[in-house]
Amino acid sequence: MSGFPITLATPREHHGPMPEAVDVTVIGGGIVGLMAAWALAREGQTVLLCEKGRMAGEQSGRNWGWVRQQGRDLAELPMMIEALRLWRDLPSSLRAATGFRQTGITYLARTEVQLAAYQRWLEGARRYGVDTVLLSRRQTEAMLPNAAGWIGALHTPSDGQAEPLAAVPALARAAAADGVILREACAVRGLHLTAGHVAGVETEAGPVRCTRVILAAGAWSALFLGAHGVSLPQLSVTSSVSITEALPELLPGAAADDRFALRRRSDGGYTLTPWSRHEFFIGPAAFRHLPPFLPQLLADPGSTRFRLAAPTGYPDAWRTARHWRVSSVSPFETCRILDPRPDTRELTRIRHHFARAFPEIGLPPISRTWAGMIDVTPDSLPVIDHAPIPGLVVATGMSGHGFGLGPGVAGPLADLAMGRAPRHELSAFRFGRFRRFRQRPTSAI
Repeated sequence: MSGFPITLATPREHHGPMPEAVDVTVIGGGIVGLMAAWALAREGQTVLLCEKGRMAGEQSGRNWGWVRQQGRDLAELPMMIEALRLWRDLPSSLRAATGFRQTGITYLARTEVQLAAYQRWLEGARRYGVDTVLLSRRQTEAMLPNAAGWIGALHTPSDGQAEPLAAVPALARAAAADGVILREACAVRGLHLTAGHVAGVETEAGPVRCTRVILAAGAWSALFLGAHGVSLPQLSVTSSVSITEALPELLPGAAADDRFALRRRSDGGYTLTPWSRHEFFIGPAAFRHLPPFLPQLLADPGSTRFRLAAPTGYPDAWRTARHWRVSSVSPFETCRILDPRPDTRELTRIRHHFARAFPEIGLPPISRTWAGMIDVTPDSLPVIDHAPIPGLVVATGMSGHGFGLGPGVAGPLADLAMGRAPRHELSAFRFGRFRRFRQRPTSAI
């Protein structure tokens, strides 16, 4: 686990040959794009995956490491059940390399209101065959005998976890061995269009012909689309994470309440994070997309801390270019890896919450902290759909759900890219569900 987070100082591992043409180009080296590329390669497609920085350099390597069915929006649950099966069915050596293990996930309740909400979710999820159970106070105390403050819990024994820093690089090596052409430090500057249809991509290393592209660029997806005249209401929030030094085992898996979340890591420490507190830097897109996001903000006004000025080197920064020519350096090259500063005040606050919940431990010793940027949509569900540009498929806005869900999204993305009916119902994730989108395709940006 040493060397976190991945930075540009991390040696570049993937520098595959630059092809003149491929069947499909995938933009983005997170777990969603990687698993989609791998699924297509297994179907005999030639696939190029371009990552502007390093594989797992952004949120796929900075997340909590949860692989959960529990608490999912019911629209996501079929894909998540498939994802869990795919995680579990990895070859044993690859499963070990990712750190995947099924240790259970628990949502802890302090109030009867929270318990009732958990019960409502369980009633809707039962038809999918989940093994989730609602625990009484006595059962919760038996699970966490040295803890304090909870009156019950929602628990899913089959849910799991993996080590994000190890998982995506290990999966990338396996995908490369199966024929996916992986290139790190190779930004895609834009699309080439012929009669409005995708005809190729322009990378910083030159053009590549293809008729199908999957955009899985996380927090950068809306900026890429906007340069082609396609508007998508997607913003990014900063989520901070801390890692404790090795501690006695409090629980084998992961748990959360309304204040903090924790996961026991394979190194004996705990990943400790705020449950729902984020920072948001206000930029031009925030003003433009305020109407679709307003209901979400009003529903939980205390979960986000707003900053009045956006930094540079960020998709929605005030000085970030919104249009550029493919012959010029793009914003994806001027900021290869998003590396926001963690919110130390919030991390200190949850450290004290942890001490109150586990008085025998007290204030946990912290070994490292970091932050990542989570791409979110107005309804906190991803976009998994054809874009208004023929030949372009979009998979973005995972809203913090992408690491565990990624393998389950790969199959539907392969279906869309191959022109087949998707194997899962995707109507909840359609591109145009928020508003009427404006398209102004351009062949050079």
